[in-house]
Amino acid sequence: MLEVLNAIFYILKTGCQWANLPGDFPPYSTVFDYYTQWRKNKVWQHLNDALREQVRVEEGHQASPSAAILDSQSVKTTEKGGHADSMGAN
Repeated sequence: MLEVLNAIFYILKTGCQWANLPGDFPPYSTVFDYYTQWRKNKVWQHLNDALREQVRVEEGHQASPSAAILDSQSVKTTEKGGHADSMGAN
């Protein structure tokens, strides 16, 4: 299983295609099957949540944040109008 994990991490880090997985790893079809099964069962999400909570506790915080900060920005857009709006293709 460690080699399957290493292969998944290799794919995610390098961005190579599944079929181009080096021969040092298990067959790409096996690695891909585990990856998709774990993704479907939200194993990756649970792992990420557990690691985040562990880091927060080690930093002296509560496992889950007690507050959130939301930041919104608005981007002013310009409206196209006038002569430029009625110009056709050349």
